[in-house]
Amino acid sequence: MNDAANTDRWIRWLNTLQLVIAGVLIMAPTVWMVLSSFKPSFEVTAYPPTLTFSPTLDNYVELTKTTPFLSYALNSLIVTVGSTAFGLLFGIPAAFAVSWTRITWPAILTLAARMAPGTLFLLPWYVMFRQVGMIGSYTALILSHAVITLPIVIWVLLPSFDAIPRSVFEAAQVDGCRVARILWRIAMPLVASGIAVSAILAFVFSWNYFLFALVLSNGDTKTLIAAAFNFIGEGSTQWGALMAAATLIALPPLVLAALVQRWLVSGLTLGAVKG
Repeated sequence: MNDAANTDRWIRWLNTLQLVIAGVLIMAPTVWMVLSSFKPSFEVTAYPPTLTFSPTLDNYVELTKTTPFLSYALNSLIVTVGSTAFGLLFGIPAAFAVSWTRITWPAILTLAARMAPGTLFLLPWYVMFRQVGMIGSYTALILSHAVITLPIVIWVLLPSFDAIPRSVFEAAQVDGCRVARILWRIAMPLVASGIAVSAILAFVFSWNYFLFALVLSNGDTKTLIAAAFNFIGEGSTQWGALMAAATLIALPPLVLAALVQRWLVSGLTLGAVKG
């Protein structure tokens, strides 16, 4: 009995140690980035690294003085919210249709598009948007980011819709409900947690995507992630301002995830085991 208890104790210690190591490896770059944003610029790349320093807000002051940071943040918010809404608008019915009909090839096609490198779409999009005069428009950025958000919404919601017993839909059909009403009145409330998770993931992926925003935007629609690239030059890099920009860019997704953590966890487990 004592041997079994000792074994369980060692297993718990090993599991805790693994979690601590994983947490350190995951969070160390983020903590270093945040600390570096409060260092004087010359200390960011100092070797050996300085662990003790006098915090300063000079990097954030420089960031707001040298760039229209609030405008870039508004652009990022417009593009991200628009592409997330686009993904939800078309992704929810698409996931429900795939689950309802058991025809999976449309979902696989969207997944293949998501797995393909972004450069595969970039040149055709650039040519098409230029032909219709949409380069630098919010519409072009939102439509291009839909390639990111739409597959996420579909594949997060598919297990959730599949987990709903078929008898629920059949009972609604017997009562005279059409498919659209079943989706709106029955299916969507049952997978609300999954919808929240898909919206959060779509928001985060769209917010952090760099390539399309760099090429398809202009000075009026440039997003934060693309604007941060301005601090990297051929001769020198403004590491302090870059770290401050990276910290502010990472803040909205982190705050959003923290606020909806309960729904995020329940939504990720929804559909893991079919009822």
